[in-house]
Amino acid sequence: MDNELKIKMYTFTVDCKDPYALAKFYAALLQWEIPFHDADWACVGAPGTEQGAYPGILFQRNPGYVPPVWPDKPEAQQQMAHLDFAVNDVEKAVVHAVQCGATIAEQQFSDGWKVMLDPAGHPFCLCRMKEMIESPHFALR
Repeated sequence: MDNELKIKMYTFTVDCKDPYALAKFYAALLQWEIPFHDADWACVGAPGTEQGAYPGILFQRNPGYVPPVWPDKPEAQQQMAHLDFAVNDVEKAVVHAVQCGATIAEQQFSDGWKVMLDPAGHPFCLCRMKEMIESPHFALR
């Protein structure tokens, strides 16, 4: 019997009011699949993978969810995390994200990435893939 502790990233969980609606947005954005959903949960994962074989994004219903304000402002709901996506063409990725239901954040702070807001108000970034991959800190160089 193997008593060795095993830990594997399963999902990144995101609070929202409508899990299935937000899962549909991310499935369209990433061209992923929705392996399961119900009234309280929805998950997106890479096409053709079994649940748990590859990390996914899980959306959890939270009736009291309040979208964060970005950039942060005193006395306002703060973001707790955001997703970064490496893309080969930021401009095309922005158009695609908007077509899926995202909006472009009013304030931008770099030419290396574009901050977007998903339909529930969570910020996410579309990052230039070349700069990411060529960075001395990128693990898959």
